[in-house]
Amino acid sequence: MTVSLAHDPAPLPAAALAALEAELVALLGGRNVTSDLRARERASVDGARMSPIITELLPLGVADLVAWPTTAEDIGRVVAAAVRHGVPVTPRGKGTGNYGQAIPMAGGLVLDTSRARAVVEVGDGWITAEAGAPMVALERAAAETGQQLWMYPSTAQSSLGGFLGGGSGGTGTIAHGSNDMGFVLALDVVHATGSPDLVHVEGDDAQRFVHNYGTAGVIARATVALEPLQEWRGVYASFPDFPGALSVLRELGRLDPLPRLVSADTPEVTAALPPDPAFPAGRAGLRMIADERTVAAATALIEGAGGRVEDVRTGPQVVLSLSMLSYNHPIEWLQKSQPGVWFHVEVSGDALVERIDEVHAVYEGGLLHIEAGHTVPIGMLAGIYRSPEQVLDGIAALNALGVGVHNPHQWNVDFELGRTIATARDTDPQGLLNPGKLNPDYDGPTKGAIR
Repeated sequence: MTVSLAHDPAPLPAAALAALEAELVALLGGRNVTSDLRARERASVDGARMSPIITELLPLGVADLVAWPTTAEDIGRVVAAAVRHGVPVTPRGKGTGNYGQAIPMAGGLVLDTSRARAVVEVGDGWITAEAGAPMVALERAAAETGQQLWMYPSTAQSSLGGFLGGGSGGTGTIAHGSNDMGFVLALDVVHATGSPDLVHVEGDDAQRFVHNYGTAGVIARATVALEPLQEWRGVYASFPDFPGALSVLRELGRLDPLPRLVSADTPEVTAALPPDPAFPAGRAGLRMIADERTVAAATALIEGAGGRVEDVRTGPQVVLSLSMLSYNHPIEWLQKSQPGVWFHVEVSGDALVERIDEVHAVYEGGLLHIEAGHTVPIGMLAGIYRSPEQVLDGIAALNALGVGVHNPHQWNVDFELGRTIATARDTDPQGLLNPGKLNPDYDGPTKGAIR
């Protein structure tokens, strides 16, 4: 398969870049703006190297400037300045969870929101923070008021704006579904119209700016949902084989009160995780963030299915560490153990439990990381990478087995695309927000990259 970019951006005028840099230095100070090549290169890389398909295409773009605004209001001022000078803006948080979406394909300005990190206010059922606030900081602030985040990311240091703009789900999905189903209560967004004003949107209007990589507006501040604090326990279990872990995963995910996470890996994936006495060699691993009231019931289910509980741990650090071993992180550890070998696709459906041998057989070396989901199991299926065509042929085979698949090996907006295009016509009339990511005629490096 021959792959090419859908655009070939011309170099930006040096005078416009110089003028923008001078204006941003005056606004933010010299420590928060740079045109240094090494800094620009660092700011132009995201999690794309988890995709061997996209890795073959790197570099996809390098910023001409990088700015780190330190307040939500300064995010608005930076975007307005870039628009006045006709310079593209690629917003980013930590750059960890997406593959290519935070790369500045047209050059221009990378707007790194990670220094705008204030937690503004905690209320009854909600918390407001600036875009760069780490999710772990929100969780700690909520806990001080007897509350917890309604949704928690697998990367605890993810920034709030990056998490929402990227649209990932997270720990908490069992109870609530993904983060576009009630987690976001309100946003303060910057439009690319030349105005620095933050536009406040709530409810359905706020959803227009979730999971579109900043192509229709840059999230500067957000209000997200909280719920009453629970006493969590980390339950670490193992099974002689992966089918044993699968046999109880769905039932564990239905315990009342619901767990925050039920996660299982094959023995091969478990062996690639950071060493831990709770991960005995040669056994499939199962991990839970369980409400303390359900630990006895979870233990009975695990032991009744031939497994054993290796440890039960307490404390917020346990929740943090188990969250960091969910979603795509186990496959990332697998990739680190054998660089250049593995790829993955995001999968869902009961077939992950009921037809696991067939699922594993779709890709050479197939290995599954699985989690109990809101309605059906979800997971990451790893395979040995051969070609983009292999990935797509496997997706078709998985669909035939009843497995839902999302292919992460592309950078184009793939959620509510029509809605985002319609929004961007008003909010980004010059097409300066994250160019290259909102193109309805291009599916990224694997054509038909969605489902």
